[in-house]
Amino acid sequence: MRIDLIKYQALGNDYLVVDLPAALDELVELLPLICDRNRGLGSDGLLAFDPQEMSVRIFNPDGTEAQKSGNGLRITAAHAVLEHGAGNEFELRTADRANHVRVLARNGAEILSALDIGRPSFRAADLPANFEGEPDRVNLDTPAGRVKAMLVSVGNPHCVVFDEPATKARCLELGPYLENHTAFPERTNVQLFEVVDRTRARAEIWERGAGYTLASGTSASAVAAACMRAGLVDDRVTIQMPGGDLEIHRASSGNLIQSGPARRVYRARVDLADFR
Repeated sequence: MRIDLIKYQALGNDYLVVDLPAALDELVELLPLICDRNRGLGSDGLLAFDPQEMSVRIFNPDGTEAQKSGNGLRITAAHAVLEHGAGNEFELRTADRANHVRVLARNGAEILSALDIGRPSFRAADLPANFEGEPDRVNLDTPAGRVKAMLVSVGNPHCVVFDEPATKARCLELGPYLENHTAFPERTNVQLFEVVDRTRARAEIWERGAGYTLASGTSASAVAAACMRAGLVDDRVTIQMPGGDLEIHRASSGNLIQSGPARRVYRARVDLADFR
């Protein structure tokens, strides 16, 4: 069976997009091979877009389904504009909510958009995590040492680590342990960060189901939310990631609005039998 895919990237975070209806079950089953960067097309996951419903399902490279992805949603928004003629304001539905999108600029195959991620939650139950209430920090023991972290949900779970160097090496060391820590029954995304000043913070990211990644929209939002809650940054902050910068603004409603680019990279027609 042949299937049409389009690859996009947002700050180096890349996804394959398929329009529904499609042989989704078969495609998802083969994702570990298709997303492999040496043996397949290479991707941080799959976005299954329904142009009739303006909805998207998000899949990790290991075939598990994710609740949300900021870069994935901005990529889907770019796809809706470039391939389906969506206007300058519309909503993309995910499993939990409608996500408002506003197109800021168009430059060929690149779309700059602002995305309403929603209001962050610090309730452990919303991740879920095995703690009570809304803890300011939690201690997590790992084979790589004990860390202090803030629990943040922006529609998916995040473990924002404080007082650790925001380096790739430390992220690779801590990420796998924290993602699969017993405190997180559904696993978690992990971020290490360093505040530069009141308007900037650096972040390194370990993504649930995908591993180390150059950028993540929900991770950037979680870092911004944690820094705002801790009083370390202002209501408008730029999160600097290896793949590029993402601007996060806290609106008067408490919702987080992220602004950044997404670009179409290539089209592919894949014979799924080749991956069996």
